[in-house]
Amino acid sequence: MRQLNNILENITVLDIKGSLDVTVSSITFDSRAVNEGCLFVAVKGTTVDGHKFIEQAVGKGASAILCEEFPLTLLPDVTYVKVEDSHAALGWLGAAFYEHPSSRLKLIGVTGTNGKTTCATLLFNLFRGLGYKCGLISTVQNQIEDRVIPATHTTPDAIALNGLLADMVNEGCDYTFMEVSSHALAQKRIEGLVFVGGMFTNITHDHLDFHKTFDEYLKAKKSFFDHLPAAAFALSNVDDKRGMVMLQNTKAKKKTYSLKSMADYKAKLIEDHFTGMLLNIDGQEVWFKMVGKFNAYNLLAVYAAATLLDQDKQEVLSVLSTLNGAEGRFDYIVAPDKRIGIVDYAHTPDAVQNVLETILEIRRPTEKIITVIGCGGDRDRTKRPVMAKVACEYSDKVILTSDNPRTEDPQFIIKEMEAGIPVSKKTSTVSITDRREAIKTACMLAQPGDIILLAGKGHEKYQDINGVKHHFDDKEELLTQFGN
Repeated sequence: MRQLNNILENITVLDIKGSLDVTVSSITFDSRAVNEGCLFVAVKGTTVDGHKFIEQAVGKGASAILCEEFPLTLLPDVTYVKVEDSHAALGWLGAAFYEHPSSRLKLIGVTGTNGKTTCATLLFNLFRGLGYKCGLISTVQNQIEDRVIPATHTTPDAIALNGLLADMVNEGCDYTFMEVSSHALAQKRIEGLVFVGGMFTNITHDHLDFHKTFDEYLKAKKSFFDHLPAAAFALSNVDDKRGMVMLQNTKAKKKTYSLKSMADYKAKLIEDHFTGMLLNIDGQEVWFKMVGKFNAYNLLAVYAAATLLDQDKQEVLSVLSTLNGAEGRFDYIVAPDKRIGIVDYAHTPDAVQNVLETILEIRRPTEKIITVIGCGGDRDRTKRPVMAKVACEYSDKVILTSDNPRTEDPQFIIKEMEAGIPVSKKTSTVSITDRREAIKTACMLAQPGDIILLAGKGHEKYQDINGVKHHFDDKEELLTQFGN
């Protein structure tokens, strides 16, 4: 319970109708979740305008309404607060309602197209290995020490996010490591949070269904660093051509990492195998359990962040060398007859290319690569032919299939992917709409030593078809086919 006048701090209020001396029991922007004494925040969403539900919220017992436009009818026993931007206000309200939990622990945010989950998860496991109590907010799951809380979005909404951070404070967490998505940045879900560090992994073609243009996507990512405080660090991958762009205008301490050029933190990939890799990291050779150049970047970023958080370099490398990556990221399975299966969340052209390039660098010349790949429905359509093209160029055989078709016809999605198949690869590419059948076919085609890549779903345990999530797990399917 908080007083309305207390939780409006840091918010520019344009107009008030009614008393601010009102007790608020909870805050929501979903009219279905309104209860007695609730503050309902009317938010203009991409498809629904919360202002249309103000009357419904009042009818369910809301004691206060925060909105950008007052409704035509104002009731005398309800307080109405007008602001310029409800999205931004929601973040500050959540922070104030939960007594600013982000300022009571060390919060580190990771943003970029690829590598966010791996970096956040590695940091979480690393700092627990170093003896700290930690929280994790990621695509795969949210976690407070050993307690797992299923994740529904990469970055939760502002109210849920502050509630989660408050739980982490209450359970004594020293650090929280958090993925920061471009959607969350554009929708101002992290307003009111205090970060001690921000990390940039890379930026490639993704989420243009939401952002419309690459410039808007880039702007959303950059806004995270633009708002970091001077006491924080801003760590960026300068091998990405937008790496230095992220650091422009930030007040935070600018730090860089690289595998190719001059930077504050350097690494070199010496050996790469399916069982792990040897890295020279900051002048020391260390064997890591993870695989591929993209993971060399992730490990270097995590090492750099840990040292910027004043951790002992030797201890950091010692613990990091024992860790595996996030679930569904280059998950490596070997069948009894030596066929190899790799399950990976790669769902952008760049991520698919990274994984396939890694496989190509490690495999023997006689070992074939068979890739099973799809594209999500109701998402960026422009990347569909590009995904198919990349898969075909780096694989011996490709099977196009379904990957969360949502409300779209999966055959239509595959048709759009087929437009990207190079002429020379037409005969080595097939389309099988049923993902289970596609995986089964790939396993039947594979000979001992061949490599099957199941791209796109990674850690996900479902297929989203017309709003219904049906149980489906790539790893489970692969193990069944392998007879493991």
